[in-house]
Amino acid sequence: MAHPPLAVTFFDEAPRREDVPARLASPFHPGPPAPLARKAAEALQQRLKQGPWDALWQPGGGKMFGVLVVAEAGGRLGYLCAFSGMLDGAWNVEGFAPPLFDPVARAAFLPSGEAELAAWGQRLAEQVREAEQVRSRLAALSAEHERVLAGMGARHAANRALRHEERGPLEARLDGARLQALEQESRADTAERRALEAAHEAACEPLRAALREVEARRAEVEHLRAERSRALWWQVAHSYVIPNARGERLPLAALFAPRPPPGGAGDCAAPKLLAQAYRHHLRPLALAEFWWGMPPLDGRRQPGGYYPACESKCGAVLPYMLQGLSVDPAPRTASVIDDPRLLHEDPWLLVVDKPVGLPSLPGRHAPGRDSVLVRLLPRFPALSGPLFIHDLEPEASGLLLIARDPATQAALLRQFARREAEHRHVAWVEGHVEADAGVIELPLRGTSSAPLEDCVDRVHGKRAVTAWKALRHDEGRTRVELVSVTRHPHQLRIHAAHRLGLGAPIVGDTRFGREDTRLMLHAEALTFTHPQTGERRVFTAPAPF
Repeated sequence: MAHPPLAVTFFDEAPRREDVPARLASPFHPGPPAPLARKAAEALQQRLKQGPWDALWQPGGGKMFGVLVVAEAGGRLGYLCAFSGMLDGAWNVEGFAPPLFDPVARAAFLPSGEAELAAWGQRLAEQVREAEQVRSRLAALSAEHERVLAGMGARHAANRALRHEERGPLEARLDGARLQALEQESRADTAERRALEAAHEAACEPLRAALREVEARRAEVEHLRAERSRALWWQVAHSYVIPNARGERLPLAALFAPRPPPGGAGDCAAPKLLAQAYRHHLRPLALAEFWWGMPPLDGRRQPGGYYPACESKCGAVLPYMLQGLSVDPAPRTASVIDDPRLLHEDPWLLVVDKPVGLPSLPGRHAPGRDSVLVRLLPRFPALSGPLFIHDLEPEASGLLLIARDPATQAALLRQFARREAEHRHVAWVEGHVEADAGVIELPLRGTSSAPLEDCVDRVHGKRAVTAWKALRHDEGRTRVELVSVTRHPHQLRIHAAHRLGLGAPIVGDTRFGREDTRLMLHAEALTFTHPQTGERRVFTAPAPF
C-alpha cells in the first residue's frame, strides 16, 4: 500500500525548548493537553470553522478530532490532524491522517459482503411479514370464534334459566321423563360448546403449524445473517493494520483476540495520528483530542472540550501502538465489575442479580464481549441471548430472568404479555412528582439515538405502557416504583423523562437528564408462575441506593 501524503503542518515559529515535552503524555490521562498540542488543536478548530463542514453542527453530526505534535529527524516541529470515523461521508480527506485499513483490500470484499447482508435482511423481513400474516389470520379466527362463542354463551344462559324455572314444578310433580329431557338439553348445550371449541382448534392448528414453520425459518435466517455479519466484521477487523514505534505490525483483530473488536475500534483519531507519524518517521511529542460540532445526546461532549482516549475502543489499541516510545504511565483504570449473583437455578430457568456497569448481552458483532451472558456461559454453555426474558441496560442493575430452553422462554413471555408476571423496578427521579400513581401510555419508536421528543410517536410508534407509583420524596427527588407492562428499549427512561410521562428524568440518566454517581434504576422484584412446577415464585433484590 502506497503511503498517503504527509499533510503535516509546521509551526510558523520554532517553539521554545521549555514548551517541548520530554516525553508523550498518556492518551488516557484526563488532564489538559500540553501547550503545544493545545496550540495545534486551536489552529485546527479555526480551520474547521472556515471549512465546508456544516454537517458537524447538525443533530448527531459532531465528532472527535485530534492533533499530534511531531518532530522531524532534523528537529523541526509541526503537527498532524485526524478525525474519528468518517468526515462528511469520506474516510480520506485532504489534510487529515488516513484510516488504518487498506482501502483497496477492503473494497475487494466489503461491498459484496454488505450486499449479501442486505439480501439476508430482505429475506428476514419477508419471513417477518409472512409470520405477521399468519398471526393476523389466527387473530381473525379467534375474534370470530369469540363472537360466535359469546352468542352461544348467551343462548345457553337463557336455556339454563328456562330449565331452572321449569325444573322446580317438575320435581314437585315427580315428572321424571321431562326432568330427564331437561338434562339431555343441558348435555346438548355442553356438547355444542365442546364441538365449537374443537372446530376452532381444528381450524387454528394448521395456522399454528404454519406459524411454527415460519418462525423456525425466520430463526434460521436470523442465525445465518448474524453468522455472516460476524464473519464480515472479522474480515473488516483483519483489514486494519496496527503499527507501533518498534516497527512491528498486527491486525486489529489480534489485539482483541479471542474476542472480536468493538465497532469503531481503530477508527479513533489517536490511532490514525500515531500510524501516520510512524509511516513518515516522525517522533510523537504531544497529543490532544477534542470534540467539535453538535454535542451528543448524552451531553458528555461539548464543542472544543478536550477528552482522553476511550477505554472501550482504544484500551487495547493504543498501548500496543505506544510500545517503543517514552510515554507517561496511564492512569489506573476503574475497578473490575462484580460477577452477576445467581439467586436461583433449576433445569428450566435462572434468576440473576446483575451489577451496575455490566451489559446483559454482548453486542451483535462481539459475541464474546463482557456481559452477563458471557460470564454465565462457562457454567451454562447452552445459554443464548434470545433466552433472556429481560435485557437490562448496562447502567441499570437488578434482577434478570433467563430461560434455559425455548419452551420455557415462550411460557414466561406469555405470562408477561398477559400481565400474569411482573418485573418491578425502583428508581429515583429528578424533581417532586405530584401525583401518587398512574399509568403512562406513550408509543415509542427507534430510540437508540433520537432526541427525547422524537422517541414518542403516536402514529408509527409501538405500544409502550408503564405503571408507576410514588414511594417518597427527598431533597428535590422522588422515589418511584416502575412496572413495564410492555417491553421496549429505554422504555422506563423515556417514560420517566418525557413531558407526557412523569416529566422527571431518572437520576443519573446522562442522555435525558444529567450525570450522577450512577443511573438510579434497579429491578428489585420478579413475580411469575414457574412454567414446569406451577409454583408462584417471587424474587427480590433490594436496590443499592
